[in-house]
Amino acid sequence: MKRSILVLLIICLAVPLSHSQLWKMRRWEATAGVGPSFFFGDVGGFSQTKNILGIKDMSYMQTRFDINGNVKYRITRKLNARVSMTYALFHATDERGSNEGRLMEATTSIFEPAVMAEYYFIKNYSENSYLFIRRKESFIFNLLHSLDFYAFGGVGGAAYSVKGNDLLISHNLPTSGFTAVTPAGLGATLIYSPNLNFGLEVGGRYTFTDYLDGYTSQYSKAKDVYYFLNLTITYKLKTGPNGLPRFR
Repeated sequence: MKRSILVLLIICLAVPLSHSQLWKMRRWEATAGVGPSFFFGDVGGFSQTKNILGIKDMSYMQTRFDINGNVKYRITRKLNARVSMTYALFHATDERGSNEGRLMEATTSIFEPAVMAEYYFIKNYSENSYLFIRRKESFIFNLLHSLDFYAFGGVGGAAYSVKGNDLLISHNLPTSGFTAVTPAGLGATLIYSPNLNFGLEVGGRYTFTDYLDGYTSQYSKAKDVYYFLNLTITYKLKTGPNGLPRFR
């Protein structure tokens, strides 16, 4: 009788402890994202008042796209290290903006490598289950218990190339180069299964150049900035005994 009670106590203590360590079985994650890109430079723009980070100038005409891939490593349950590679297109035009008389237009392509950290300030409960069994509560209850919310930030760079119309090129300003960028943003992830997540992420990049659209002027008071809004899908890789990801 005493032995049975002892075994039961050991199981009761071991199960919560093992649950808390389940994330270590899938430390590596591969993520792909795609969505619209928003660029705020010196060409185009509608707001002539104070415009924090260019947000007031968001418009359909200036919107293009980005696609990215990421590899993440879970340092702790709430902290990830992340390496990101992004390709994006930007568009800027004076048409229907506050500087229509200039008639300049630019299309910019960039390649952005970056290293970031993610901190999960709200972490889901679903990954603590061995079998990932949904609770018998309502759909909303299960949804809320399967969501992660995180903030991210880091450092990176952007190699860029600008194609402009004749009026833009006539200024003989730099139309290609490389600049440092500082990414930061917020994201949410839905834990769909032990191996698969879906998410939404919004992030901005502050750059250290004013030539991402191939133009600047004496009236420019800030460097260029751009944003990404991405739908993401994440696949979790099993961790091998050596700490590296297992692909089988």
